[in-house]
Amino acid sequence: MSGIRLMLVVALASLLLGACGTKLFKKDHASQDFAAGVKNYEEGDYAAATESLKDALKDGLSSKSDLVIAHKYLAFIDCVSNREKQCRDEFRKVLEIDPGFDLKPAEAGHPVWGPVFRSEKARLAK
Repeated sequence: MSGIRLMLVVALASLLLGACGTKLFKKDHASQDFAAGVKNYEEGDYAAATESLKDALKDGLSSKSDLVIAHKYLAFIDCVSNREKQCRDEFRKVLEIDPGFDLKPAEAGHPVWGPVFRSEKARLAK
């Protein structure tokens, strides 16, 4: 009987450790995807940036500031790609995470996403 108990304890411990390891791996992977997404965005590779940022969000990106940046860059990409609804959706996510968020002055003056952001922020402020 003690042999069966030992096997059960070992199996349970393995299962629990495996679950913790998977969570840590996903969190680390999310951070790596986020960094790659920001780099790709800054280099103008919007397709790769979109993929990496969405992967980071899917894998559980947890830092509030990183979440805001990820959604902001996805909004920018959607806006310049003529996907206004998706752009608005991403800005809405930014403002749900951080209701006091504002674009930097250079970003706010952008002719494509500036007006979309301002209108979404005003709509959510009501």
